[in-house]
Amino acid sequence: MDLEVKGVAASPVSQTQPCSGRKNPLQQGWTSKSWAMENPCLPVVPRLDLGSLVDSDEEEQDILPEDLPAPTGKYKLKNQQYKTEMKEEYKQYSKRNAEKTKSNIAHQQNVRNKIDGKCIQDAEAIVDDLTTLDRKALLQHGYADNPYTAQRTTRKSDAEVVAAEKKKQTVAEQVMLDHLSRIRTQSTLTENMLSHKVQFDGRIISRNGHDACRELVGFFFTHDQSLTIYEYRQFGKNRTNVLPFIQKSIYCHQHGRRKGKQYQLGDFYIGANLTFLSSEHPRLPESIKENTVLTLRITNIDRGASDSLKTDSVEHDDINNQEANDRLVFKAIQDVLKEQLRKRGVRIFTGLGKYLQQLDKKRNGLLEKADFKQALEVFHLEVSENDFESLWLILNGNGDGKVDYGEFRHAVVGEMNEYRKSFVRKAFMKLDFNKTGTVSIIDIRKCYCAKKHPQVISGHSTEEEIKSSFLETLKDACIKSDEVSYGEFEDYYEGLSIGIIDDEDFVNILRTPWGI
Repeated sequence: MDLEVKGVAASPVSQTQPCSGRKNPLQQGWTSKSWAMENPCLPVVPRLDLGSLVDSDEEEQDILPEDLPAPTGKYKLKNQQYKTEMKEEYKQYSKRNAEKTKSNIAHQQNVRNKIDGKCIQDAEAIVDDLTTLDRKALLQHGYADNPYTAQRTTRKSDAEVVAAEKKKQTVAEQVMLDHLSRIRTQSTLTENMLSHKVQFDGRIISRNGHDACRELVGFFFTHDQSLTIYEYRQFGKNRTNVLPFIQKSIYCHQHGRRKGKQYQLGDFYIGANLTFLSSEHPRLPESIKENTVLTLRITNIDRGASDSLKTDSVEHDDINNQEANDRLVFKAIQDVLKEQLRKRGVRIFTGLGKYLQQLDKKRNGLLEKADFKQALEVFHLEVSENDFESLWLILNGNGDGKVDYGEFRHAVVGEMNEYRKSFVRKAFMKLDFNKTGTVSIIDIRKCYCAKKHPQVISGHSTEEEIKSSFLETLKDACIKSDEVSYGEFEDYYEGLSIGIIDDEDFVNILRTPWGI
């Protein structure tokens, strides 16, 4: 079929093939024009006139017709009205800009005045803000009387008892195996002698979360007054490992009223501190060897074995009386401050810790007498001069003029018992599954559950409101806004514990939101 485009005939492929096979027409003496006329298969391309591309000023100007009629009176009137309206709108626009500029200047001056006033009344403003945080922290008390957790708590307690007994048995077997394998047949040390022991659980007193959460199990042997401590490690649900932490030997106290005296059976009870020189134990982790003295706290003990062996023990009657007097001094100060701390314990305890940490420029945990006096004044904790001097004499037993500020804070404010602290560690260990000693705020938000809070159940608050209140007060206790260390986590619940009398009420505050 033939096609025709713009007057140029197009032939089928079979007819156009000869065109492609033609020779060059210029070689045959043809001109380009005559060749195009004789061969219509290609169109003629017009010649480009470059002169027509020269710029012209006339083309840029609008060409107006010369025969336009003159504007009528109606058009002139509309044009005049338009000009008048434009002028009026411009005046209004200028006036609004002037007023806005004046308002901005006045606002900036007002802000400056407010800032100056805030600086003048800084203490009052801070108190008001922290009081709001106190009220939000007290929302956690709602978990204390939650009946929902009663049955579940019983089941978990039974499981925990079984797990604890299994751990004790595993460690005891490893200890007996280690020591009996080193004993020769003719030795007077027999398995029967090794069986006369008191087993106890312990923890490291440290701000380092990884070290504070180590599970330690110790043994005191009455036949030679020696002791040893093992670390129990669990990997997953079934894998466990038991390794020596403090080698079996005879040790002496390194701190306090009993410094230099050998450990005896009467020194082992729940809440007692055991102190060791880090330099004597080269296999200790580097984070622990940073401190000269390693302090362990006894968290649990085999009371049956302890009571049956106490008849042969030698007690330090004079030192016991001194320690009893020391406790009376601490209790007298704590009773005076109890009412001040009852509803704002979280703020005071965590704030005092942060403040003392900022004063610790050397980062060794030790501060001088003037620093502690200053801290008490800043937080309006009224301690009489006589009580403070008595407190200082007890804490500064070595007379070097420096005291650990963690020890000072617990002496003034008090310290929750080991039963409560065990649940604080369980909650943190559940969050810190990588055992780094710190937990991100994002992970805490994910794990915290407010579904069983009484205000959520009654409909007075939402889960997000309770969760946000908790996170706000927790972050206020932390130095970094995006993560929480074990020390800060413990301090938060230490402050919360001040206003709660019953241990089980406090445990519910931890069990319910964290599911432990």
